[in-house]
Amino acid sequence: MGVEWKNNIDIADALERVADLLDTQDAMPFRVGAYRKAAATLANWPDSVAGLLAEQGEAGLKALPGVGKSIAATVAELVRTGHIGLLERLEGEASPEGLLASVPGIGPELAKRIHEELGITTLEALELASHDGRLERVEGFGPRRAEQVREVLAARLGATGGSVSERGPMARRTGRGRRWRCC
Repeated sequence: MGVEWKNNIDIADALERVADLLDTQDAMPFRVGAYRKAAATLANWPDSVAGLLAEQGEAGLKALPGVGKSIAATVAELVRTGHIGLLERLEGEASPEGLLASVPGIGPELAKRIHEELGITTLEALELASHDGRLERVEGFGPRRAEQVREVLAARLGATGGSVSERGPMARRTGRGRRWRCC
């Protein structure tokens, strides 16, 4: 059993981190909610979750409210190994280069150049750079590719209320979620 993951709060924090990353990557809301619900259950559980796993296995975890097969396996992995593979993958995908490379027409090398040269870390900032001409100054970009990125991002971010073209170039994101304000 992983020595550092015996505390229910630490385990709940790890599940909450998974939920946060899933949320930022637009995962299905029920999946995000499942991780949050399980995190709340484990944080408030009066007995040691690691002890429950040691005594009853994953079946004991699945008996807890809001903890299904997948989350029980995730908790077991964390307690036994000290890490969560899913969390590590999500954190890797949350890197600026990974996020930028998720846009069709931008590969890993081009994403790295955009991040390094323009300091862009979000899709909203990438879209703004595609509108204000900065993107076309990055080696590997021309007007045609910048237009393609504008169209892809307008469709992707417009569906979530985040497109610059939908809300105007002076709006910016405030806090968590998709609330926007001007200037």
